[in-house]
Amino acid sequence: MGTEALARLAEERVDHRFKGLPPDADGLTVGELAAQRRNLFTGGFATPVLALSAERLEHNLKLMETYAARHGLAFAPHGKTTMAPQLFQRQIDHGAWGITLAVPHQVRVARAFGVERVFLANELVDAAALRWIAAELTADPAFRLVCYVDSVRGVELMGAALAGAARPVDVVVELAAGEGARTGVRTEAQCAAVADAVAAVPELRLAGVAGYEGEVPQATPERVRAWLRRLVALAVDLDKAGHFGGVDEIVVSAGGSAWFDAVAEVFAEIPELSSPVLKLLRSGAYISHDDGHYRRLTPFNRVPEEGALEPAFRLWTQVVSRPSAEQAFVNAGKRDAAYDLDLPVAQVVRRDGVERPATGIEVTALSDQHAWLRTSPEADLEVGDWVGLGLSHPCTSFDKWPLIPVAEADGTVVDCVRTFF
Repeated sequence: MGTEALARLAEERVDHRFKGLPPDADGLTVGELAAQRRNLFTGGFATPVLALSAERLEHNLKLMETYAARHGLAFAPHGKTTMAPQLFQRQIDHGAWGITLAVPHQVRVARAFGVERVFLANELVDAAALRWIAAELTADPAFRLVCYVDSVRGVELMGAALAGAARPVDVVVELAAGEGARTGVRTEAQCAAVADAVAAVPELRLAGVAGYEGEVPQATPERVRAWLRRLVALAVDLDKAGHFGGVDEIVVSAGGSAWFDAVAEVFAEIPELSSPVLKLLRSGAYISHDDGHYRRLTPFNRVPEEGALEPAFRLWTQVVSRPSAEQAFVNAGKRDAAYDLDLPVAQVVRRDGVERPATGIEVTALSDQHAWLRTSPEADLEVGDWVGLGLSHPCTSFDKWPLIPVAEADGTVVDCVRTFF
């Protein structure tokens, strides 16, 4: 990746753009603030403030690196989760093949920081974006981009926008996860028609097949594995028909954060094809994990012998109102916390430097800037207390925080992660 661009992030000045950071740090660079090793709780950070655990980030990075290697999988974690180039770099340092992204803006961010391999998990038909990608491919021989195609019409639009491009764009046929699922080609016959259309466009090169098993309707392990076997069979059939003649490796890709154990199992069954197979896993939420949706869904619940991810987020808030024995309010709401899948969970209370479990405290609702807490008789909570909240769904947590402190277990802030949404 681009070390100079990453280094420039540390040169950005701390100011009013970045919520939660110490007011008296205004004018310092991000690097200078990190070098001061301030404490999250006593160093002037203002609530609400989202923090990432330094230790848990590293644990999760190592765990998925080991998992992918153990199962013979290449790994392109989905960057839409964090949109944080510093974390992209750490993922690549931990063995990632590249970064998965979803829309052209995200690819521009990745390229600005030197990411050389991008898997675009979407059909791209925007002419301006395609022309930009063609220019990137021409200017940088090391850059590789692979993107979905899921229609003959899409192939035609891509070909028109890329007409005369110096390097072809690699594409993979997206197989839909079932009727009523999100995107993708619905039948194998239609997949063959899309593959034929790609063959007629010199600016495109068919590199493999892909899809997202997280969209399988009424997903069960059996249904997910059945769909994954359809995906593998599609790769076999397209290979037999000669569609991958021009590639050095055939891409077969799937894998969100809920079923990567099934992906590992079925991809182990891929037979020998005309070229080596790049078995590409794309799970992204693992890096921070969470205290809700992915805590329930992670495949490590089914295969505990392979390890366990650890939630790395905590949103620190402060009690600003205690109107009754049954109710309290903290100063973080929809602007600060993910709420699209689950409400935040009260985990710990801090008072006078002492941290204890948030016994008898439940988040019942979010306003724009307040969380509503229901408190039972055993709850010991006062105005001014800090309440640490666990969050569900990292993809809608990162996007609310443009600069996120990374803190060690004792609260020492050792870095700040910049996001680009």
